[in-house]
Amino acid sequence: MAFTPLHDRVLVRRVESDEKTKGGLIIPDSAKEKPAEGEIVAVGAGAKDDDGDRIAMDVKAGDKILFGKWSGTEISLDGEELLIMKESDILGIIA
Repeated sequence: MAFTPLHDRVLVRRVESDEKTKGGLIIPDSAKEKPAEGEIVAVGAGAKDDDGDRIAMDVKAGDKILFGKWSGTEISLDGEELLIMKESDILGIIA
């Protein structure tokens, strides 16, 4: 994939949730919510401050993250559904 986000944006692949509940019930596709968990695929160089210096990104490719339910813009790249979002939309990194 030849795509690099600009500035403080990241490219995220959603991580699919389990299809069963803890009790063993199977959840149909129509009842599933889109997960707010993902893996960072690519990271931009970072935003610039008032002096023109780059602000380093706190995340890197491969990090597992949580993000807001309505965060990002959905795109299709090489047949894969991905999200582009600002670093500030990321709620946290999953250890």
